[in-house]
Amino acid sequence: MTKDAIITLPHPLLRQKSQRIGHIDAQTRQLAADMIEATLDWEASRKHEFGAALAAVQIASPYRMVVIRNDLDNKADKSFSVFINPEITKAIGEPTEELEGCLSVDGIYGSVARYPKVKIKAQNLSGQPVRLTVTGFLAKVFQHEIDHTNGVVFVDRVNDPAKLYRIGPSGRFEPVTGGLPAAAPSTKPPSGDASRSNSSP
Repeated sequence: MTKDAIITLPHPLLRQKSQRIGHIDAQTRQLAADMIEATLDWEASRKHEFGAALAAVQIASPYRMVVIRNDLDNKADKSFSVFINPEITKAIGEPTEELEGCLSVDGIYGSVARYPKVKIKAQNLSGQPVRLTVTGFLAKVFQHEIDHTNGVVFVDRVNDPAKLYRIGPSGRFEPVTGGLPAAAPSTKPPSGDASRSNSSP
């Protein structure tokens, strides 16, 4: 599967809650593989960005599954973990703002407040229960992706347009002018999910 399978705003599926996965089978495993392939293909087309994670709904499969990079500090490590029916069971600490982007929001990054520590429950591809306590950037990635399973996109959590940026040709962040491009259908490939950039505002 390629990056072209990734849907972008204003696609209506991105505003809908995804369905729980009740039975893990070959189709579930294929969906996970497709999500990983699409993320890596998107990343290969981006000079300054890093594909950290993806939710199934972002390839137009509205099921509660996310894939997250195993090493969020090493672009050379292209392995991912799969989380089925992920939920946040507890959020800990005071939310802090950090820039984040999304493969389904074309070229836009925004400053979003997220909890620094969360407890997660999910299942893996073998159907085994998974319970994690995660902090830092990984905690923010989980919050971003679980938002997707609930029909929430990160721009919904940005309440000040001055906190929206795009990546310019040099790889540096520039202020967004003229409103979000997500107001109309995009024909260009998506740019940036829980994506990470080497740039700074």
